[in-house]
Amino acid sequence: MACQYCYYSSKKAIFESAPRMLDDVLETYIYQHIQAHPGPVVRFSWHGGEPTLLGIDFFKTALAFQKKHQPAGVLIQNGIQTNGMLLDEKWCCFFKKEGFSVGLSLDGPAHLHDIYRTTRSGKKTHSRVMQGQQLLQKNQIPYDILCVVHHHNVDHPLDVYGFFKKIGAVYIGFLPVVNSDSIADSVDPERYGRFLCAVFDEWKAHDIGRIKVQIFEEALAGALGQDHALCIFRNACGDIPVVDINGDVYPCDHFVRPGYKLGNISTTHLGRLIQSNAMRAFGKQKKEGLSSLCNACEVLSFCNGGCPKDRIGKVSGSNLKLNHLCRGYKQFFNHCLPFVEQIKRLSLMRPHPKNPVKTNRNALCPCGSGKKFKRCCMAG
Repeated sequence: MACQYCYYSSKKAIFESAPRMLDDVLETYIYQHIQAHPGPVVRFSWHGGEPTLLGIDFFKTALAFQKKHQPAGVLIQNGIQTNGMLLDEKWCCFFKKEGFSVGLSLDGPAHLHDIYRTTRSGKKTHSRVMQGQQLLQKNQIPYDILCVVHHHNVDHPLDVYGFFKKIGAVYIGFLPVVNSDSIADSVDPERYGRFLCAVFDEWKAHDIGRIKVQIFEEALAGALGQDHALCIFRNACGDIPVVDINGDVYPCDHFVRPGYKLGNISTTHLGRLIQSNAMRAFGKQKKEGLSSLCNACEVLSFCNGGCPKDRIGKVSGSNLKLNHLCRGYKQFFNHCLPFVEQIKRLSLMRPHPKNPVKTNRNALCPCGSGKKFKRCCMAG
């Protein structure tokens, strides 16, 4: 495929050294990743480009290295992000057997998906992606939808969301296009805000407890004082480094750029690179780079300034930059704030050994959905 908004298409030099990660580099990476990962669960995320182009044998080799270096008592999990074009029964059997979770890139119904997501020869891809989606469902492989929000589908929120409901999606993430080199190619922030608000209202009315939408989960986390799962909303960066084909390590896949390389796993252990001063400085810059407008914002705890790569808007009288999506985020988080505040109050009402207060299961849910508590937040 040749998606017109792909941020990796400008990084061709990275892939000229080799078409894939060589086995010695792959084993070194896997060994060091396991060693560097805290806790009893080690997660690997296989991302592209398009990782299925490497073929099943590549991943069989990777899993063999994982098993070779897997410490006793440690669980290893794998996830893969794919455009779905090459998925077939063999891939699905492999994913099922090895317990892979799958992220599927899909921008909505065909007339919206096919605008940007075409082959290199300009052919449409929606029908082939849908074949892959149907195979994932048929084989009961857990998957989530990653929908890029762009100039065209941003004005059709209910068409997009309704399509995902129709095909049985239960977890959806929305990724807005922001091109740091061209604001004109970036999604309009206010239209994006309206998109999120419209989807939220539909979800709140009909789909609480049935469908999870990533940014709605993040809004609830912000209201409840929980850590954000999505890196763009955390108050610091640096938790998701990327290891490229030749073993070069960067702090983030959006910062695979000259000047951001931390080192190479062939000469420096991945654990040391992750704990390096350069990585710490990169992580701290997210908070330190917030403008006074951000620090005074009523929804700062929800977005924490968003992804630093999206900070391309000028701030009058300052060298600091404002997130391009700021107005959209502000619109959405303020829109859903009454709901998440109700959920926050509801969480305080749940039974506790020292405070056994209960909500009547047949009463209207305090979240404001209009449903009975037993069919709404109690079920979720």
